This record gives sequence, structure tokens and C-alpha cells, in this order.
Amino acid sequence: MTLPLPPGTRLPDRTVWLNGQLVRGESAALSLWDRGARAGGAIFETLRVYAGQPFAWERHLERLVLSAAELGFPVPPSPAQLRAAVDEVLAAENLSDAVVRITVTRGVPGGRPVRTGAWVDAESLGGRLWPGARRRDAQPDGGARVMRSRHLFSPGWLGRHKTTSRLAWELAREEAHAARADEALLVSPAGHVLEGAASNVFVVRPDGVVLTPPLDSDVLPGITRALVLSLCPSLGIEVRELCLPLDAVELADEVFLTNSVQEVVPVAELCGRPVPSQQVGRRVHEAYRALVTPG
Repeated sequence: MTLPLPPGTRLPDRTVWLNGQLVRGESAALSLWDRGARAGGAIFETLRVYAGQPFAWERHLERLVLSAAELGFPVPPSPAQLRAAVDEVLAAENLSDAVVRITVTRGVPGGRPVRTGAWVDAESLGGRLWPGARRRDAQPDGGARVMRSRHLFSPGWLGRHKTTSRLAWELAREEAHAARADEALLVSPAGHVLEGAASNVFVVRPDGVVLTPPLDSDVLPGITRALVLSLCPSLGIEVRELCLPLDAVELADEVFLTNSVQEVVPVAELCGRPVPSQQVGRRVHEAYRALVTPG
């Protein structure tokens, strides 16, 4: 039985793969007893699809499976089943260049064995790109506008996992939207920049060395972050994982951000100040694009 929705509620009219079936609209519903709905007990992966092919699929699924194991989730659907689900949803929505999200919940307790809930949904790429990512591609000096969240941020050890318990990150994103910015920087009580609300952060020092916060500061181990760390040496760019004091970031001559949907985005404006250089970030982005270009 499907209960009526509150008046005025509009659901996305998209096909979703939910626990083995393709559903739409009100049928794409999760039980209130599922710990994913009841207590934020779910993990997810968001990845970009190029010409029908999910990029870095194995890396994303490895992170999902490792998080499920470390957090004591029931065994999630197999990577092969989830990969087939992605193809089904893309075909149903007639999507080729898209953003896919895979979500796995802790399921409804009490059964033996307890089984996860899982769904896969997809949407067109256009609706997910930051204005700054569009400017990066359209203008020689275009890039992201970034502000600093006014709330100090302490992710704790769960920050290393992509869980749906993300209210702090979502509130920071809403701060950015209200300020007409693409992204908000999250700063620790010790005054260190950790990450963006939906991105990893890189700073370029005057000597050309690229810095990014280390994983032991409980930042998300981003898939694009890891790819950039592996690309930099091949470009002759030295990269180090070091804590980033806020003033070092705010006064930096170059900053860029990474995530799987936006790729590598140079920062054009930071806390209202124009950032003078994008040279390294654009070189890294060109190398990243070479990785993701089919064929």
C-alpha cells in the first residue's frame, strides 16, 4: 500500500532500480523501518557516466564495499548486479552522459539474515554541473566561486565514509548556494581547511608544489582526488599531503577542487577575492580529461 503524499508534493519522474526492480514515482519508496530512512544508515557513491560508461567503476565499488564492511553493513548487492542495474536505468532514461548514484542501506532489522536495501538512480549531467565548471570550459579564466562556511567542521572518523548522514555537508552547500557560490570550504576548529562540502581541495604553493589535506584528517578519500595525486608526478608536478591552514588557502595564488561529477575545477574567486592563477589546475584538468575521454 502506498500512502498519499502531502498536498503539493512533486516527485522526480525518473526510473529507479530499487531492490532488483525498475520503478518510478511513488513506487520508488523506502520502508520507514529501513535504517537508511530511519537513522541515516546508508552509504552511497556518485559517479559520472561518459558515453554510457561509468568512469572509475572499480574504484567507486571498492570504496562502497570497504565502507560497508568497516561500518558493519549486511552484504550489499554484488558489483555485477549493481553494474547491470546502472545499465538498466541508463537505458530506461535514455541517458548517455549522466550522473549515477548508487545507495545501499543497512536494511530493516530483525530478519535472518538482515538484507540491505539498495537503489540506483541517474540524471542528466547538465543539471548537476556547477556554474563554475561551465565557466571553466567556456572561459580562459573561468572557474568556481568559493566561500568559507561560517560553521566550524569536525567530521570525525565517519568523514572517511560517504554516508547519507550528511546534514553538516548539506547545510554548507546551502550556505554556498545562498551566497551564489559553487562550493563552501569546511574548516576545522584548529583552523585547517579540510575539504569542500562536495569536493576535495588542492592548493598550489608559489614554488609550484601542490598540497592537499591528508586522509588522516578524516576527509573523504575522493576518487578524483586519488587520480589527481597519481597524475601530478607524470606532469612533473610535486604533490604533498599536508594540513592546510585557512590563511594559506585564502591567500593562495592558486586553488582547485575535485570531485567525480565536476572533475577538476580551478577556483576563480575565493571568499570574494579573485584568485590570480589557474595554470596548474588547468593542466591537471586536461590530463584528467584525457583519462575519461572514451577511446
